[in-house]
Amino acid sequence: MFASRPVVHPLEVAAPADPVQPAPGVLMKDLPGMPGTPGGLGLRVLQLLFAAISLAAMSSTVDFASVSAFSYLIATTILQCVWSLTVAIVDIYALLVKRCLRNRRAVALFAIGDGISSVEQFLNSPLS
Repeated sequence: MFASRPVVHPLEVAAPADPVQPAPGVLMKDLPGMPGTPGGLGLRVLQLLFAAISLAAMSSTVDFASVSAFSYLIATTILQCVWSLTVAIVDIYALLVKRCLRNRRAVALFAIGDGISSVEQFLNSPLS
């Protein structure tokens, strides 16, 4: 077969001035609500506030100790309050010392803790 062959003409490309320079594009460093950001701290404080309000409403009933499922729900709400308070303290510390919490292990720990606390709340809710 008599096909034409492509001809390659090399071009002179200038070397980059700074080889460590990041690739062009937009890098999202601080996602809203991420641990160690003011938005994340605000969300944790709201989470703690709502968990404390629900705990106060549940424990103010007269016969909450007689229903075992209700007692389990109160126990999981207490765990939710402790978890939210702990992560809020970590967020406050990170903001005060200007420490970045974008560590893969730290974010994985927060995600696993939030997942466990949300699943336990769902399993012990009266609707399930």
